[in-house]
Amino acid sequence: MSRLASSRLGRIGAAAALVAAMTVGVVTVAVAGTHTGSPASQPPRTAVSPGGTTLPGALAVAQSQPGAGQMSHPLVVKLRGWTNANSACVSAARAIADTQSAPANPGKCATPDLAATLPDGYTPATLRAYLRLGGTGAGQRVAIVDAFDNPYAAHDLATFSKEFGLPLPCGTTGKRGKQGCFTFASVHPFGIGGVDAGWALESDLDAQMVHAIAPKASITLVEAYDASTLSLFQAIGYAAALRPLPSVISNSWGEPEFAGETAGKLPCALAKTLCVFSAGDAGNPGQYPAYDPHVLSVGGTTLGLTASGKVRLEASWCCEISSGAGGGGVSQYEPRPSYQDGINPYQGRGIPDVSFDADPYTGVPVYDTFGLDGQAGWFTVGGTSVGAPAWAGIVAAVDQLRATAGRPPLAGAGFQAQRLIYSRAGRHAAGFGDITTGVDNLIECASPVQACRASPGYDEVTGWGSPRPGIDETLAGP
Repeated sequence: MSRLASSRLGRIGAAAALVAAMTVGVVTVAVAGTHTGSPASQPPRTAVSPGGTTLPGALAVAQSQPGAGQMSHPLVVKLRGWTNANSACVSAARAIADTQSAPANPGKCATPDLAATLPDGYTPATLRAYLRLGGTGAGQRVAIVDAFDNPYAAHDLATFSKEFGLPLPCGTTGKRGKQGCFTFASVHPFGIGGVDAGWALESDLDAQMVHAIAPKASITLVEAYDASTLSLFQAIGYAAALRPLPSVISNSWGEPEFAGETAGKLPCALAKTLCVFSAGDAGNPGQYPAYDPHVLSVGGTTLGLTASGKVRLEASWCCEISSGAGGGGVSQYEPRPSYQDGINPYQGRGIPDVSFDADPYTGVPVYDTFGLDGQAGWFTVGGTSVGAPAWAGIVAAVDQLRATAGRPPLAGAGFQAQRLIYSRAGRHAAGFGDITTGVDNLIECASPVQACRASPGYDEVTGWGSPRPGIDETLAGP
């Protein structure tokens, strides 16, 4: 991992500088995974032309969406065998199919080696060194909501834990070692509507990322019947009623905004639990339900770390040769919440609130048995799907410290968690890294109501920025 991180830094910095200067040529790419049945469907995005680059590439996971009311997950998988790109690589088909009905990947833009024999990306040890959290999530439960069934979730989480020396799921065959064990459960309270390779990889990413950040927290994976809005909202309601109550519910999925979304019943105005959502991987505009004012919305950055976990550089995640950019922007339908008064000049709810590394070039390792595009094993994954479970792990660590101090957990009701985060970040308290470089669309949005460039303080590209050492203590205080 250390060799990987150090070798990337110069090239990551160059890419970030190119994006910030906006001096590169562009080509149009339709980002895979966009909802196609809604009147609010997003237009094609722009991405830096790969040209003849030899940098590793990354492809979004294509998802077939037959109609309105279907959610997709922001998931981007790194390619290792990227060589010399051609015109077929920058078309709408530049994606890995996760279902038989999703588009194929014609042209074979590279010779992809999607799953390696050894994991690649920022390891749990590197991420823990980066965050230096005081808490481990002990005594806290994290609920994860995903769609369809992943029959290998427990096995894959155990494989991940063994690889990185983390506590094993209780009941796992083999020695527990000094790390002990933690409780993991996978439930499907409304039945099983089938299986899906992309959602299986998503659920593996979510569970393994939470465990990497908060290794002592218990995890419950709640599998919705399918990817419909109704099914996923039902799963959140079920997760919110678990006993003991979860401190946080992680959600790495969404859809474009639509008229009438405010009439929905997203069950996240919770008195003792906080919902965390990915802001999307298609730049501006972001995705719903991340625009809901009761949730913590997580955007994306490109993060360069040293071997010891120190931040060398960080910019908003956008473009380069990967399919995607961190979600952000201003809601068309959700009014600006009170906690954004004074820092959001627009009438709508701005997202994200905070950010985390989302660039697949600086991704995280995920073990997946179900397989994708004919391969299974270790994948390097990016997207704001990384950020939601990462922040869920951070919240679990925060709530552990708050419980020790006799304080209530972070929660969505009354915007309690958001008010605290905005108050502390606005005072430049420890634990927040302000991201001031980059955009979330290569060509800035034409609409005057949108902001697409990172800037000092709060912005609709990276929010208040990314976590830094001290984030748990800052949010655990009175």
